[in-house]
Amino acid sequence: MYIIVVGGGEVGYHLSKILLNDGHEVLILEQDASRCERLTEELGAIVHRGDGCEATTLDSVGTGRADMLVAVTDGDEDNLVACQVAKHKFNVPRTIARMTNPNNETIFKALGIDATVSSTNLILAHIEQELPSHPLIPLLKLRSGTFEVVEVKVPPGSGVVGKKIGSFRMPKGSIVLLVIGKEKDPFIPTDDTVLEAEDEVVAITSAENEEAMRAILSGK
Repeated sequence: MYIIVVGGGEVGYHLSKILLNDGHEVLILEQDASRCERLTEELGAIVHRGDGCEATTLDSVGTGRADMLVAVTDGDEDNLVACQVAKHKFNVPRTIARMTNPNNETIFKALGIDATVSSTNLILAHIEQELPSHPLIPLLKLRSGTFEVVEVKVPPGSGVVGKKIGSFRMPKGSIVLLVIGKEKDPFIPTDDTVLEAEDEVVAITSAENEEAMRAILSGK
């Protein structure tokens, strides 16, 4: 694949090295001259100095034949614009944007960005796993954005403790994929699987039914 990485900071640098090691054709776009020099010394001619938000710059590096553009600068706005130009002017099949502010996710999706990665959300998810007030943790949004993979920890006081999965009605469009017990290996459950306190349940649910899933498994 030909992959353009907009932003030659730490994220762009390490991402590009991994992609190169995997055999992909990679080009890094970076505006800062000194940063370009340092990257070129290590990575060679794959580094191009320029603004990844400008159509002329993207045109000069062959964005029209790119399979993917990944924008990982420190600025959400710059990442959004770079992906939009790549998508709508050069018909790049896949665009991915780094996002610092999770509140921007709706805007990015509405404007056609294929995928977003939020370091803030990733860190928050790890924190919330330790908070009993947040039993439901989103793990992954599927490409369509309609469904999510979530993890729910069953609290000791939940009404589902000691009951079979098949005995309670899941929200529409939801299905349990995996159960992880405290002292047993993860397994794929059946309708006869009995839930225990502190079980971690991995499920697919529609985004609109997150709260319903939380309510059922927390017994509220």
